[in-house]
Amino acid sequence: MSQINQLEARITAALDRIAQGLEARKDTGPEAAGDDVAALKQQLEDEKLANAQLEERVKALRDKLAAVEAANEAGQSEQSQAMRKLDSDLQSLRKANQQLRDNNQALREANQSGVAEPHLINKSMLAELEGLRATRTADRGEVEAVLAELGQVINGAADPETQNSKTEEA
Repeated sequence: MSQINQLEARITAALDRIAQGLEARKDTGPEAAGDDVAALKQQLEDEKLANAQLEERVKALRDKLAAVEAANEAGQSEQSQAMRKLDSDLQSLRKANQQLRDNNQALREANQSGVAEPHLINKSMLAELEGLRATRTADRGEVEAVLAELGQVINGAADPETQNSKTEEA
């Protein structure tokens, strides 16, 4: 029976301690919990704001990237056209030079046979003039292609946003 009394006293003491702990927690608990909740809510709002700002930056960067890609595509299209024109001019030059060679060969053969044919001389001179014109056109095409490429490089160097985005990528 004395053990029952001792156990009863221990249980009562434990219940008293629990009651005191609950009372102490009630006194400081809601205020402390309220402060923690308020701090957590503030942190959540701060993170939402930071997330929204990052999303805006990503959107702005995507827009810049799209603009740069569009400009690059336009530049590539212009460059492709210039290269096609240059190729056409070079084909014309090759044709004129082949004509010139053929006419000169015919002139040499006529000269060896002792027959001077004025129409062959005229034809040869016309072919030579055509060759010179084609050479000039091809040279002009090459210069225009080089100038177009230099213009793109200069525009790229003059655009600080393009440089900044290239620097950020590296």
